[in-house]
Amino acid sequence: MKNSLFKLTSLNLNGIRSAAVKGVEAWIAATRPDCICVQEIKAQAADLEGRFERLAGLQGHFHFAQKKGYSGVGVYSRHEPSDVIAGWGDEEFDAEGRYVELRFDTPARRLSIISCYFPSGSSGEERQQAKYRFLAGFHPHLMRLKAAREFILCGDINIAHQQIDLRNWRSNQKNSGFLPEERAWMTRLLHLTDEGGGLIDVYRQLQPTATDAAYTWWSNRGQAYANNVGWRLDYHLATPATAALARSEHIYKTEKFSDHAPITVDYDFRL
Repeated sequence: MKNSLFKLTSLNLNGIRSAAVKGVEAWIAATRPDCICVQEIKAQAADLEGRFERLAGLQGHFHFAQKKGYSGVGVYSRHEPSDVIAGWGDEEFDAEGRYVELRFDTPARRLSIISCYFPSGSSGEERQQAKYRFLAGFHPHLMRLKAAREFILCGDINIAHQQIDLRNWRSNQKNSGFLPEERAWMTRLLHLTDEGGGLIDVYRQLQPTATDAAYTWWSNRGQAYANNVGWRLDYHLATPATAALARSEHIYKTEKFSDHAPITVDYDFRL
């Protein structure tokens, strides 16, 4: 019954042209996901024209940043969505191309697949404050969405939630991505009974204790990748009923298409 599962991948490309040179398209063709959510396209619509509108037979839907060579997200899908929503309604961050939502609605179901790229605060205090503004605004958006429909949000969230989500947690407690305020935001979002929570971290549902195997990002400094000094920054966040359909997960590390690894989850539903 393998073909009855919905295969959903998330990958921060760190530049679609760069990832293409490193063989990402052949990998997508070989693994045949139903949808692949991508982040950090680092391209504009004109750059994709005639080359990247489709990848391995999947049709792309995008949200581009206004700034050239920056951010940008997409969802490549085997199935035609009923609606595509670029941006989540925040002027500051919609200008940065961080959110695209594909809706696959039927009379019996309201379901969204979302690709999202959370800001990084690692370049300095100004961007860290922007990250906090994003988190403050994005939380109520997710709660409104959860009240209205089922969804899976895939993306580079730029937060390692718990100590098991990064190799050197002790030395990173004052660094962006593992700050107490960021982790508290995630804890609230994933709280099962808090009215401001209720989302499921799908990888952790399937692999509650994984440490070294869970990492999806490695710094380009030193020998971080070779020594697996990594962070888990890439997530599938889902509404509970949809998360309950997750059957298996895989983080692919055999080839390196960017500084992130693709994370794939198989769900027991069809579009």
